Amino acid sequence: MFSTLKTLMDGASARAEDRLKDTYAVELIEQRIREAETNLSAAKVTLASLIQRKRSEVRLAKTLDTRIADLTARAEKALEADREDLAKDAAGAIAEMENERRAREDSIASLESRVARLQVSVEAAHRRIVDLKQGAITARAVRHEHKSQARLNRTFAKTSASDEAEALIKRVVDQDDPFEQSEILKDIERGLDGRSIAGQLEDAGFGDPTRSTAASVLERLKSQN
Repeated sequence: MFSTLKTLMDGASARAEDRLKDTYAVELIEQRIREAETNLSAAKVTLASLIQRKRSEVRLAKTLDTRIADLTARAEKALEADREDLAKDAAGAIAEMENERRAREDSIASLESRVARLQVSVEAAHRRIVDLKQGAITARAVRHEHKSQARLNRTFAKTSASDEAEALIKRVVDQDDPFEQSEILKDIERGLDGRSIAGQLEDAGFGDPTRSTAASVLERLKSQN
């Protein structure tokens, strides 16, 4: 049972992490780009240091070459002058400098190899960051589009403010025109006033009858018998 609960908890945690990544994907991309840029800056500093060390080794090697050449020439002159003792001392010094020169050459070769490898890595990292930045721009544009679409969907949903606005517009437009209604009421009143006068004249015996009365109906029934 404990194993089952742990599996469920791990699944829920993974789903929550996925939702968090989806929500803050662009922010996470930008953070990773900043971290990559920091690492690239550190790599550039290291590369610059290696290049500086290589140049220093090259300068020292050239200095040794100059000293070896000078001391060799002097030792040769000492031998010509039968000063083998001085030539021997010079030979010992030349040997030490030649050994140091070979060590410098090995150091230069190692530094050149390290510089070349790191330079390739720096260039690759730089291109990768450029691609990541372009991807981040695309991701921001896509997220902006999705947010805009979501707002539109909410705006034009059945229970949205737009529908309420449309209903209110229809309510206002469909309302009766008070002026027209007033004119109609006046016409009705004028008509009622006219029929009232005509009725009074008819009841007084002036003019033909316009409506049936109990007396006229009874008279008609008598005449039919």
